[in-house]
Amino acid sequence: MLTNVSQRWRAGRDKYRPAGEVIDTSKYEVAPITVNGKPADKPAKDFVQKHHYSGTMPAARERVGLYRGGIMVGCAVFSVPCRMSVLDCLPCPRDAAVELGRFVLLDDVPGNGETWFLARCFEYLRREGYEGVVSFSDPMPRTDATGRIVFKGHLGGIYQSSNAVYAGRASARTQWLLPDGSVFSERAMSKVRGRERGWRYSVDQLVAHGAPQPSVDDLAAWLREVKPLVLRPFRHAGNHKYLIGLTKSVKRRLPASLPYPKLNLPTL
Repeated sequence: MLTNVSQRWRAGRDKYRPAGEVIDTSKYEVAPITVNGKPADKPAKDFVQKHHYSGTMPAARERVGLYRGGIMVGCAVFSVPCRMSVLDCLPCPRDAAVELGRFVLLDDVPGNGETWFLARCFEYLRREGYEGVVSFSDPMPRTDATGRIVFKGHLGGIYQSSNAVYAGRASARTQWLLPDGSVFSERAMSKVRGRERGWRYSVDQLVAHGAPQPSVDDLAAWLREVKPLVLRPFRHAGNHKYLIGLTKSVKRRLPASLPYPKLNLPTL
């Protein structure tokens, strides 16, 4: 056992279950998230935005739900990375690779439910023709503007349990945090500056946290003005990166794993 607790989420806050709990799989179902038989973003997006600490939904390629009694209690979003080069660490074509962008289980799902759910997700991806998955775990605790811890960080214990290859840390970078401790991403800033699709949502986020409504056409100038008023810099040491092969061929060609990171903290 790598840890003695399993991380869960509800309403954007992390919670924990004893890792030794055993899920009664007869009470749960794993299935792609659909509406009227077609892949659907909205149910996954609503669930992720309500419960995941980031409050954001990545650009999804596949969405898989964990259901109990027909009600969603978990969601995995396999997404398009911000930079497609992220997938080049996997020994398979980019279109056969995907990033695990969000993985969220509610706090009433038993401890080992995450491992069971993730394994079922990988089975689904394999059937759909995917060959590899890259995933990141964020080990950096974050606080809100009052100093209250809103995210304790996690090392990727669930990927370690799945015998994933640990490929080290991503590059260190500076993030910008909203007063509630959530990250206002560089991509969101780019949307505002260029009035790209989705810019209004990003502007509304800043306004909701105290920024004045933009009154000029130059949103780039507005962002420069409000950035130091609403956002605070946070130096991030880099996420942990894990590689998962879904086929025997990809597994054989993965690099040797580096030693798994360990820390005496609650981890996912």
